[in-house]
Amino acid sequence: MSTPSEPARRTPARPSPALTRVVPPATDRAVWDPVILDAATLDGLRERAEADLVSPWPVPLASGYARYFADGDRDRYEQVVFARQARLSRATVLAAATLEPAWLDEVIDGTVLLCEQSSWCWPAHDDTFTRHGAVLPTVTDPFLDLGAGEVAAQLAWIDHLLGPLLDDRVPGLRSRIRHEVDRRVLAPFERRRDWHWLGLTGDVHNWNPWIHGNVLVAALSLVDDPARRARLVGLVTEGLERYAASLPEDGAIDEGYSYWWNGACRLIEAYDLLDWAAGHVPAEHAGRLRETVAFPHRVHLGGAWYLNHADGPAKPSPDQPWHVLYRAARRSGDRAAEAHAAAQRRPGEPVAHESQGLGRLLRALTDPDWTALPGGTADEGWLHRESWFPSTQVLVARSQAGSSGGLTLAVKGGHNDEHHNHNDVGSFVVALNGVPVLVDPGRPTYTAQTFGAGRYEIWTMRSGWHNLPEIRGHEQGAGRDRAASYVATEAREAYAEMSVELANAYPEAGVRSWRRTARLERAADTVTIRDEWDLQRGGPGTRVHLIVAGDVRLGPEGAEVTALEGAGAAQIAWSPPVPATMTVRDLDDPWLTGVWGDRLTRVEIDVSGLGPIGTLDLIVKEHR
Repeated sequence: MSTPSEPARRTPARPSPALTRVVPPATDRAVWDPVILDAATLDGLRERAEADLVSPWPVPLASGYARYFADGDRDRYEQVVFARQARLSRATVLAAATLEPAWLDEVIDGTVLLCEQSSWCWPAHDDTFTRHGAVLPTVTDPFLDLGAGEVAAQLAWIDHLLGPLLDDRVPGLRSRIRHEVDRRVLAPFERRRDWHWLGLTGDVHNWNPWIHGNVLVAALSLVDDPARRARLVGLVTEGLERYAASLPEDGAIDEGYSYWWNGACRLIEAYDLLDWAAGHVPAEHAGRLRETVAFPHRVHLGGAWYLNHADGPAKPSPDQPWHVLYRAARRSGDRAAEAHAAAQRRPGEPVAHESQGLGRLLRALTDPDWTALPGGTADEGWLHRESWFPSTQVLVARSQAGSSGGLTLAVKGGHNDEHHNHNDVGSFVVALNGVPVLVDPGRPTYTAQTFGAGRYEIWTMRSGWHNLPEIRGHEQGAGRDRAASYVATEAREAYAEMSVELANAYPEAGVRSWRRTARLERAADTVTIRDEWDLQRGGPGTRVHLIVAGDVRLGPEGAEVTALEGAGAAQIAWSPPVPATMTVRDLDDPWLTGVWGDRLTRVEIDVSGLGPIGTLDLIVKEHR
């Protein structure tokens, strides 16, 4: 699939001074000498790139694009374009490091393939059907989404890094890059100001800094007219301001840890680049930025595990741009966040991965402070004894500061209209020695259903598969009014506790009150969940659900769980003794099996016999 008109050939401007300060071009051999670059990263890229050379380039097909509109499958098309871009990123680094013609040719081929790709937008985001009735990209009306922004920035970094080499080898390619980025990204960004991700309606989400940051890279690298470049940078600055203003004062992200990297972290990166480009960034949100730098380590459970909310996984990919967090933590003076990031710099392992995107890969590879870190530590000094986020009503409490040993309790209030929402008001997570035992499942592979009318037909999004009651046969519904109320927390040396009223989350169930209190007793290393309810009489039965990861053995008054990863065993008891059953959920989606293995188990505690007014205590402790 090819694009229409070809641009006129012209000589591009010199590399942007701002980008040069961030990532020196390949002509700076003091930086790009392969002897100096991190060997583990370069060797890994070379191994994968050499394997690429014996295979055809991935080709995204029209049928793959159209498939999303037919059966909702977006993943197969996306995986092809991700593979194409990752291959190009690998070749780009090797071309910069070696200056070898073979790698330059690989970059040239990949760049032209992207320029001739009908759309850079991912089909799930394209409005081609709603605006034009089409299921293929409308090339005269491109949609500016996350995918388009990523390609624009990738091409901008290639132009910046390899510009003179490309001019020598294939004159005209850089003009083609400018033409395609302008018509697909920069011009639509200027012309259409109804993009939902701009945040003009007040709903500001992670698309905002992600796309604005990529537009900023493209503007600084590819726009030669100073007046237009300044206008674009001004629009980017305005857009980023809306996202920064939306961050809560406690720095929390309602989508959770995994979305922090493509939300708040994108803002930090964009502001870092703006600082180089404009000499300053807005200072009024410094407190929010400082607090959000602390968010990742404040929700760290231990090892590779993090507290997950919404669509985030509990065990996300370790290939995150830790160098960004490390720089931001040092700049803000947050020693705990700095230590958390530095610990991810493991000796003998790559400093970054191409899956993060070309810009992040280049910045990590050329950051001497990051690459020089010795890394690797068993110390978990960044783990707080407890963290409370009032904006999202999330409490995280552990047995002792600085250690993932023993039990960790996390409890959530909030409401059921959060970004990437799951119906989970009042749910909780319990981890044993840093590994979740009572869990939030996360989410399966995205499809059209994920963000459509049938979202809450997906089992992972429903309250029935969270650690919550099913009251009189009713699960929680979606909506901002399905919210926690009368939330109270207390944290002392001996214990941490959160209580929350859940009645508003079950308006159809005839609930006068369902009060949940979750408490971590530190000396006993015990978690207690007390549910107290007052229901109208009549109606179907009521059950309290526990979602368990690991091997489960159910007894008459409790269950024993062997945790994942050899983390130990937990005992779960309930009082008074009431009957319970188990449902085993076999998993086959890679987004779930990659975290939990082949199954999750739901323990269903039947409290119907306790009457319309009753109390149930759940006690969790380590089995020694």
